[in-house]
Amino acid sequence: MKIDASMLTQNPSEAGPFAAELERLDLDGVYTFEGQHDPFLPLAVAAENTEKIELITAIAVAFARNPMILANLGYDLQLMSKGRFTLGLGSQIKPHIERRYSMPWSRPAARMREMVKAMRAIWSCWATGERLNFEGEFYTHTMMTPVFNPGPNPYGDPKVYLAAIGELMCEVAGEVGDGILLHPLNTPGFIDSHTIPALQRGWEKAGKSRESFHISCQFMVATGETEEEFENAKALVRNQIAFYGSTPAYKPVLDHCGWGDLQPQLRDLSKQGKWQAMGGLISDEMLHTIGVIGTPEEVAAEIRNNRSKHVDRVSPTMYVTNNELLATVARLIRGDETQA
Repeated sequence: MKIDASMLTQNPSEAGPFAAELERLDLDGVYTFEGQHDPFLPLAVAAENTEKIELITAIAVAFARNPMILANLGYDLQLMSKGRFTLGLGSQIKPHIERRYSMPWSRPAARMREMVKAMRAIWSCWATGERLNFEGEFYTHTMMTPVFNPGPNPYGDPKVYLAAIGELMCEVAGEVGDGILLHPLNTPGFIDSHTIPALQRGWEKAGKSRESFHISCQFMVATGETEEEFENAKALVRNQIAFYGSTPAYKPVLDHCGWGDLQPQLRDLSKQGKWQAMGGLISDEMLHTIGVIGTPEEVAAEIRNNRSKHVDRVSPTMYVTNNELLATVARLIRGDETQA
């Protein structure tokens, strides 16, 4: 099982030393997310400062871009990293796509399926020299003159992971993706009952096997080296659960756990900007069911024994900026695996 970490930098120029430090600490991958900064630029810097750590967008917002732009970004980062790049894409939600990015929104699962297929058609054109002729419902790519064709990538195409919670998007991930990025608002029971069956439908549709597919799961972790650090981390995890829980797209997870009635309350408070009040609605039961809470030893045991049944790689998202502590958790997971 591979262990990844988040790129915790505020300036892309800092990404090189940060990724190099994670590589020194023997983490397997580093991922960026589309928040306050672009997710691709830091990985370009990291590629030039590392040798083996994998570089992942988790996630870049797919519908803020088009397949040609993503194909170029994926190609170049795969080239720069010498085959270490994974293009992780997510759909985001309608208000952000329409009002933040000023881009069209329609049938996200169908659009994502077509976007990945179009992107792969572009890569195939570059690799083989065959005519580009992709015509779909949402995207059309039928022009590729030699001056814009970079030719075959010596490291092959990057892997494509899709972020998904809903069953339709999970099925699309299984069908057209190389892997799935499971949202941190998850539980083992929800993954068993909703995610895996949907992935299986996608694998069957594409004639793929589980062995050729990667499942990556992010966890909201609260741990610390001092009691104060631990309590602060727990408060941050409560707030993060509340933030995610306020989004209607994530309600199925709360429904599965019997907390669906809480979602409209969280949504209403978010619209009022009452972020601290939202965190106060997250009970200890919710905190420990969704989050991974405890000492480094307890966190590692929980991930290893109860959270990794279907998982190929994990991302323990910790709410303290302490890479040494993260490395300790990673060593405990791997060390316990070896002993087992």
